[in-house]
Formats: sequence, C-alpha cells, structure tokens
Amino acid sequence: MSIKFKVKKDWKTIIAIAIILLALPVIFVFSVYIGLFGHLQSKKELLNYKNATATLVISSEGELIGNIFSENRTNVSFGQIPANLINALIATEDSRFFEHKGIDSRSLLRVLFKSVILNNRSSGGGSTISEQLAKNMFGRKRSGRVALLIFKTKEAILAHRLEKSFSKEEILTLYLNTVSFGENIFGIETASRRYFNKKVELLKPEESAVLVGMLKANTYYNPRLHPGNAAARRNVVLRQMEKYKYLKAAEADSLCKLPLIQSFKDIESEGPADYFLVHVKNEAEQILQNVRSGSGEKWNLEEDGLIITTTLNLTLQKYALESFRDHLSKMQKRLWEQYQTPSGEKIISQLVAQELKNLNLERRAGEVNIRQIFDWNGSHSDSITVADSLRQALLILHAGLLAIDPQTGSVKAWVGGVDFKSQQYDQIFARRQLASNFKPILYAEAFELGLQPCQYLDNDSVAPMGTDNWSPENYDRTIGGKYSLAGALVHSMNIPTYNLFVNVGFESLDTLWRKLGFSFDLVNTPSLALGTAEANIQETAVAYSAFANGGYLIEPQNIISIKSPDGEIIWQNPFNYQKVRVLSERSATLISAILQKAVREGTGSAMGGIYGVTLPFAGKTGTSQDFSDAWFTAFNPKLVIVTRVGAASGAIHFNNGSYGSGSTLALPLVALTLKKVQGNDTLTHQLISLFPDLPPDLQGALDCPDFKEKTIINKFMDLFQNKKIYRNEGARESKHKKKGFFRRLFGR
Repeated sequence: MSIKFKVKKDWKTIIAIAIILLALPVIFVFSVYIGLFGHLQSKKELLNYKNATATLVISSEGELIGNIFSENRTNVSFGQIPANLINALIATEDSRFFEHKGIDSRSLLRVLFKSVILNNRSSGGGSTISEQLAKNMFGRKRSGRVALLIFKTKEAILAHRLEKSFSKEEILTLYLNTVSFGENIFGIETASRRYFNKKVELLKPEESAVLVGMLKANTYYNPRLHPGNAAARRNVVLRQMEKYKYLKAAEADSLCKLPLIQSFKDIESEGPADYFLVHVKNEAEQILQNVRSGSGEKWNLEEDGLIITTTLNLTLQKYALESFRDHLSKMQKRLWEQYQTPSGEKIISQLVAQELKNLNLERRAGEVNIRQIFDWNGSHSDSITVADSLRQALLILHAGLLAIDPQTGSVKAWVGGVDFKSQQYDQIFARRQLASNFKPILYAEAFELGLQPCQYLDNDSVAPMGTDNWSPENYDRTIGGKYSLAGALVHSMNIPTYNLFVNVGFESLDTLWRKLGFSFDLVNTPSLALGTAEANIQETAVAYSAFANGGYLIEPQNIISIKSPDGEIIWQNPFNYQKVRVLSERSATLISAILQKAVREGTGSAMGGIYGVTLPFAGKTGTSQDFSDAWFTAFNPKLVIVTRVGAASGAIHFNNGSYGSGSTLALPLVALTLKKVQGNDTLTHQLISLFPDLPPDLQGALDCPDFKEKTIINKFMDLFQNKKIYRNEGARESKHKKKGFFRRLFGR
C-alpha cells in the first residue's frame, strides 16, 4: 500500500513539474508581452514609426546636390524596388515569407534549441523578415543568452503585430528602407548608389544578389573591402533564387560566372557642392529653429527626410568644377616644378622647419602617419612623414569661386576649394589682400564725390614715404604722362590710383567700404590705394553686386524653400529683404562701363582674346604683392563671379606674372566657366543679361584718351602740386629738390 502511495505521489510530482515546465514559457512570453522585460511597442507606435531619413538638398533645377543625415538613408516606395531584388531577399532570408504571419515555427524552434540552448551559431538566425524588421526598427541594447531570448521573444511578438498592421509589400518596403549595409549606409536606395552608382529600380539581378548577400555580414561581404567574399556570397544568393524557382538553372549559371562589377561612389564626400552643402545645413538649422511640424514638434534636419531646394544652379556649378580641374591641375604642376629647383627647395625647407617649430612638432618630423594626399589625378591615403605632409600642404594651390545673382542675392555656384575630402576649409571665407580688386571701390567713391571719368591723374613717380620707404609702382614699371580716371582703372595703373587716393581721402573711402558690407577695418596707409585691405570672396561678390545692380547692397541667399517629406512647404524664402542703396546709380553705372572696357581692352582682355568669351561682362583683375594671391571678378546685371587663387602661406607663390598674376592664374577659372555657359543657350538666357545703355547725361562720359603726354604747362604746374602732396604725406622733399628745376620740368 505504501509503495502504491509513493508511486502515485511521484506521478503527481512529475505531472506538477511538467505543468510548471510547460507553463514557464507561457509565463515568460506573457511577461514579455505585458512589458516586464522592457517596453514593447504597441500597434499604434508601429503605425507611427518613422525611419531616420536623410534630408535631400536639391538645386534650383531639381537635381540632387547631396544629403544631410545622421543615418545616410533615402526611403523608396515598393514600386521603385525591382522584382529581382524582392526575389533575392525572400529566397535568401525568408522563403516562406508570404505564407506565415510573422513567425516561422520551424525556424523559431531551430533557433531556440540550437542557437540559444546549444549555443550553435552555425545553425542560422532563423528570423523571418518581419522579425528582422522589428530588430532593425528598435535594436538590441544588451547581449547574452537571456537577453537574446528576451529580444527574440519581443521580436516575434512585434513581428506578429507588424503583420497585422501592414501588408506584406509594406513590410518588405520598410525592411529594405531600414536595413544597414555598413559604412553608415542605411536602406537599399543609398546602398545601390554607394556600390553601383545607380537608382535602386535599375539594379540587375546579379547586383541585387550582392546587396542581399551583404545582409548576412555587411563588412565581410562588402564588395569594396572584400570583393572575393562578396562575389562568393552573391553566387549563394543566386543559387537560392534558383532553388526557389525565381531563376532558371541556365540563368543562375550564367550570372554566377559574371565578374563582380561595381561603380563605387563616395556619396559622403564627393558631391558636386560639398562646401555649399555645409553652409546650407547651418542656414537650414537656423531657419528651423522657428518652424514647427503639424504636431508642434521641432523638425530634425538629420532625421526627418526634409527637402531643401537651393538657389544653386547645378549646371553652372559643374562648369566651374570642370574649369578648376582643367586650369588648376596645370598650374599646380607648374608650382611644384618651381619649388623643385635648388632655390625653391631651399625656400620650402625653411618654411617646413618654421612650421614644425611653430606647431611644436620638431621631434615628430620623421614620424610616419597615414594621411589623405591631395592630387588632381585622384586624392588618396598614404603613409607620409609629418614633415613631408607639411611640405605637401604648403604647396597646394587653393582656390574658391562664388557666383551670385546681383539682383536677388541668389547664390548660383559655390566652389569652396580644390578637394573637400582633404581640404575642408572653405576658401569662400578665407580673408586675403584684395590687391587691385579694391580699386573700383576707390574709383566709385571718387565718382560719388563728383569727379569725372575723363579727369586726368598724374603718372609721375612718387618719392618714397613712411618708415618703410614705400612708393607706388606700376605693374609695367612705366612712369610719366597722365591717365584719365577711366583709363587708370581700365589698365589698373598704380601711380594714378595712389594720386586719386590722396585726393579722395581715407575717411570718405572708409565710409563707402563699410557701407558695402566689408568686415575688415581699413588702415590709413598710402599702400591702401593699391589693395592692402583684406576681404573674402563672399564680401567681394556682395560689393561688386552693387556695381551690377545700380548701387544696392544685397544679401546672399542660398535656400529657396524647405519642404516636409510629403512635399508640403514648411518654409519659403520671400526674397523681400530690404535692399539698401549704398552707391548712386551714376557711380555704379560708370564703374560698370569702365570695367566693361577693362574686359574689352584692359587687364581682363584675355576673356575674349584668349578664351573666346563674347558674353557681355565687366571685370577686374587683382594681383597681390609677390603674386601671393590672384583675383578676378566678372559681372553683368544678372551674374557676379568672384574667384581667388593662392597657397595657404603668402611665402609660397609663383615667381613671375606669366603664371601668378590675376589675368593668368584667376581669370581663366571664370573664363573657362563662362565659355561653357556661352555654349548653353538655356543657361545663357537664365544667367546673362545685356548692360543697359548709358543714360543721356552720361553719354560720352568715357570719350577721352586713356593716356596722354604732359604738356610743358602741365609739368610746370606739377612742380607746385607735387610739393603739396609730398608734404602732406611726409615725404622727403630733399630728394625731390636734388633733381633740379629743369629736370623736373622736362623729365628725363
């Protein structure tokens, strides 16, 4: 009897244990379901889920310029996804996708017993596409066997909810838009552009197989990093497609034999306007500080998939980039050759030594590091010493170009440097001496004071003055005679310009300088007349816009509108800012007329004579001391283009004007760009306008010789005028007197 009771008791214990063991998974799943192991998203939260989506930045023509993102992602619709990609995904990741309701029982059991209990990682993940989507959407924050079991359970529950909330097509679309491909690449559209440089809808079966293959391990099967692994994995995917009847055997055989072909695109740092993109991002963030979504939340520029339409004309931008490559690649080679001579080597070695000392890197001069090396044939990473890295950096010819509409302030082209990847400082904001690009401002103030273009300025040598014995000298070393104001500006003569500065006065010039929006404080020195004032490219473009638009100060505009992902305008640029008159229409018109003549006959004549640009433009060159920087500004009523070229250090420069002057180093960048515009009728119509005829009161204002010899009476009168000027400037009159009366009267 006691034995029977014991057996019966044992059976009860076994049954109780069995019931408990069977109940534990149910209790565990229920605990996960009610949130005891962390928040579980509701159906409503799933329906409101939104990927972190890159903001699209587009040109005025509607072309993509670049993206702003925290996760580099561009969402696509189901209709954009090719059938071969869907087939590859299902065959490889979830062959029963269209049969289950989010959970594949057979795969789940395999994971529970092999992966979790037996810790056999080779058994496969076993997750359905819906479960993988849940993982992609919300991630896993912990690791370990227990955590894995909790997350797997959560993902199974969420997968079931996803299946109830979305159609199969919507789940596939969500999955392909959320999945990571490594290298900060999210979503199939971005991956397609990264590895094959094409839109997702254009993917071929073998290309789709490569991308689906990456889902197993996005680094190990990365076609750029490990092409052999990627090709082998591609073939596995193709065989899976054959197995599940998405490909015929002959098709799979043929595709498996194809070589791995990719067109890798560095979409993070090789856009057509990356310097501009940085500026647009900063401006958009400021705009969005005061803009709210329909729900009252702040827009997130990096995650909300906004659409920013900019003022940039992508065609003009590409023309400018091509001109940079065509011209600067040649000039860079010439500069390198100059510094490979014994004298050049000595200069650069001294500069490198000084830089190492300034940066406290003398002990590390021979240390080797991997650095980005700029080269017009293709920038690349390489092992290089600290000293050689400095040498390479010092010898780079930097340049910037800005094109702007002088009527609205709309930026049309923005080239901030020669290579965004290795040279990220934006040259548009680099402040350098303006050189002769400053002169039109001085002449404009002279016209404001009532002077006439046909009044004449002396071109006689000026005695040294000041502590450094400075005196103006013409570029061509010539002296004597007189230049009209118009002629002196057309030919950029220094001595007449200095004499004009003496007559205009510093305070009057300084007032106009400030009105034109320059930030650098002028210094009252004689050399100011020739352009020792500093400014950046953007400030110069704004100032010259006043010459082009009749005397108004404009504000640069970069953004036309910002839209929500569904295309609703959330901010629109009204372009109605108050333009302030800073120059009389008469003065602006006269400067425009004179600088048109400078392009036809003066320092800008290479525009037509060498480069064949026949479009109506005014222009001014500038060459700073020792050819350290070269400038050129061209404008008409619809477009102002400013460019500057020069090394980072003023000590590095060409040693002659044949290569280093404004007309040979900077002007070609503008001329080559405009030559391309000239061949594009649509762009010509959009960006180019004829100058208006001179008004009746200015007809004939420039009808005088640029230069004329002095008469004896002129020379006699100069004796007294020159004494006055030299005395005012503190010059050494003793040197002047030693020349003798008749020598001063008749010259040499």
